[in-house]
Amino acid sequence: MPQNVTIRISPAEAANETILKQRLAVAAKTKPENINAYQIIRRSLDARSRNIVTQLQVNVFIHEEFFDAFDFNPNLQNVANAPEVYIAGAGPAGLFAALELIEQGLKPIIIERGKNVRDRRRDLAAMNKEGIVNPESNYCYGEGGAGTYSDGKLYTRSTKRGNILKSLQWFVHFGATERILQEAHPHIGTNKLPGIIANMREAIIECRGEVLFDTKLTDIVIENNQIKGIELNNDTRIKTSSLILATGHSARDIFRMLDAKKVLIEAKPFALGVRIEHHQSLIDSAQYHCSPGGQRNEYLPPASYSLVSQEAGRGVFSFCMCPGGIIAPASTDEGELVVNGWSPSKRDGFFANSGMVVTVDENDFAKYGFTGPLAGMNFQQMVEKKAWEVGGGKLKAPAQRMTDFVKGRLSNTLNDSSYLPGLTSGLLSDVLPKEIHNSLQLGFQTFGKKMNGYFTEEANVVATESRTSSPVRIPRNDETLEHVQVAGLFPCAEGAGYAGGIISAAMDGAKVAIAVKNFLNK
Repeated sequence: MPQNVTIRISPAEAANETILKQRLAVAAKTKPENINAYQIIRRSLDARSRNIVTQLQVNVFIHEEFFDAFDFNPNLQNVANAPEVYIAGAGPAGLFAALELIEQGLKPIIIERGKNVRDRRRDLAAMNKEGIVNPESNYCYGEGGAGTYSDGKLYTRSTKRGNILKSLQWFVHFGATERILQEAHPHIGTNKLPGIIANMREAIIECRGEVLFDTKLTDIVIENNQIKGIELNNDTRIKTSSLILATGHSARDIFRMLDAKKVLIEAKPFALGVRIEHHQSLIDSAQYHCSPGGQRNEYLPPASYSLVSQEAGRGVFSFCMCPGGIIAPASTDEGELVVNGWSPSKRDGFFANSGMVVTVDENDFAKYGFTGPLAGMNFQQMVEKKAWEVGGGKLKAPAQRMTDFVKGRLSNTLNDSSYLPGLTSGLLSDVLPKEIHNSLQLGFQTFGKKMNGYFTEEANVVATESRTSSPVRIPRNDETLEHVQVAGLFPCAEGAGYAGGIISAAMDGAKVAIAVKNFLNK
């Protein structure tokens, strides 16, 4: 068996194979020439002090045969004649559910309202260049779901919900770099994800599963509290006794359809706020203790941050921080304005952006007259419509300089931005609920004290970041994962309120797939 050692060295030393091997030999109490192989298992960066170090957990092989700790041999078998399982949604949850079903010997049929990744790009270009929203094909809908164009962060706190390593191994199997298996905060990049997602789809089809694009779930046939079938595109009826519902956190039509059919759903707290955009060099200076305007060490990645505080009785926290990233329009309907952030694989852009959000719940919804299962969704939509109006339409995003936001004054000019549809100077107090606006004003000042240079007129505050998670929960049985009321209906991942990112959604999809197999084997 290899020795498992942990070492702390400088980023430059970690990049030098000779020095790294010498340090590993010291840790393993042997000579460098006795090490015939080594494998990094875990890699993280500690930048808490000026003496920045890379911490590595490594398997060291001394006079023994190497074996790969990340070896992965999936059972991608032919399921042409296997029982069929329908999956609504081709996001991470739907795709990973399909892969697990294939390994379990079942035939997945994915129905996706949007387009494949190649055709989807045209609609994204129309959003960025012309401010046109296609309600069926956008940054949220289409192959890969919202995850395809939302940075590709592959870390999660949901360690008890499934096999994180296997989810990462699937990504590597389909083209991601092996480095994501080692990193404490793995990241693929929006530029790399579409090709990986397309490879997943091709593998599913090669195993004789099916992926149907431009195919929208428009009804679920329920009799005696049991799934009996589904309706597609308002005309095609298909008999089925099970359905994995992985339609994502923005599929409002699905929530409305379930509510109209008296299927139990619940309003759920979520987080709402803005996107903050700084120059990446400012974040590097603050996090790596560089001189103002100075360049970070070539061995260091673009810096990120994670900020949290309590303000006026509410938590204010950063969300989906994108080093070297871009702010993008994430609206799913005309007349609503939503922004999100992403980074390319190298994270080499000029700007850094992050969501900065505040949790809202049923008490907040009720203040604006929204009650019942769709209260959070309607509250969310209200804010997004205000953002559209203040922005002036065509996906122009209302924004203020950070200092002006805190002082409650209109910005005469705005900083340059990565947001392609463009920014409009506007008062975000006309967009955000008063309590949220006030908490953010206080939070920015607090963060300026925690992080040198963060509170600055050189940062833009852009509205609105409102799709952090689903505003609706579709309750399910903890053991069978079926809906608590409807047999054969399997609510899954973000849209059902059981995940919060690519990996947690992927793990939930795989978990639900196994539950469906158990259901069919009853």
